[in-house]
Amino acid sequence: MHNHGGGFAAETLFFIPAVAALVAYWAGALSPRSGSWPWYRTLCFTLGVGAVLVTVLNPLAELAHTDFAILSFSHLLAGMVSPLLLVLSRPFTLALRSLDVFPARRLSRLLRSRFVRFLAFPVTAAVLNTGGMFLMFRTPLLQAMQESMPVHWLVTFHLLAAGYLFTAAIIGRDPSPHRAGYRLRAIVLVLSIAAHNILAKGIYADPPPGVSATAAEQGALVMYYGGAVLELVLVLLLCRQWFQWSRPRARIASISGPQ
Repeated sequence: MHNHGGGFAAETLFFIPAVAALVAYWAGALSPRSGSWPWYRTLCFTLGVGAVLVTVLNPLAELAHTDFAILSFSHLLAGMVSPLLLVLSRPFTLALRSLDVFPARRLSRLLRSRFVRFLAFPVTAAVLNTGGMFLMFRTPLLQAMQESMPVHWLVTFHLLAAGYLFTAAIIGRDPSPHRAGYRLRAIVLVLSIAAHNILAKGIYADPPPGVSATAAEQGALVMYYGGAVLELVLVLLLCRQWFQWSRPRARIASISGPQ
């Protein structure tokens, strides 16, 4: 078991980026430039930041090191719940609306870059997201997380970043000059769901080293059924976007100009 001597002070540092992100988003949402920014997007961003913050703070962070089911729940919060809420809050759309001309152009140039195009490609995002989950549960990284809080924080950051990239690549509505077609996104989503289910069932049948069979079963059930709910939400949102895009009026509007 890890030692948390002095850990309280280090953990409180996560409030700094969290509060900074919330202040920046709320300032943008309340700015006259944002227009009538929907309140539910602001709520999604606030809940998304809160969801990932609780995974790196005690008592959840401490419990995740001793209870495999709590670790699986923490994985769902950081890797699926928070990314979904953040993507639905459309932070880049808000930034492009509310920023001054110069920083808005720099952000737009970044979104059009080859590097972002590579990361935002659904296959790349899926490999980073799914591969991170397999590394977390099927390599010595799991034990390292249980013994070291900094490793736990780094893995949580990866889960959040990769989860956001994946969710944005599948259902993102922020400006993206490189967005893939719906068929490719649907295929990648189905394969990712299959990989997630295989991982959960594999943990149920073959517990990771150092995890008891009972704890592995509980954690696998949390991962399987909790993930299924969130994956169903992704499927429904993608189908809704696909349906709206396929309507003749929507296609004509998308060709005529920005919505």
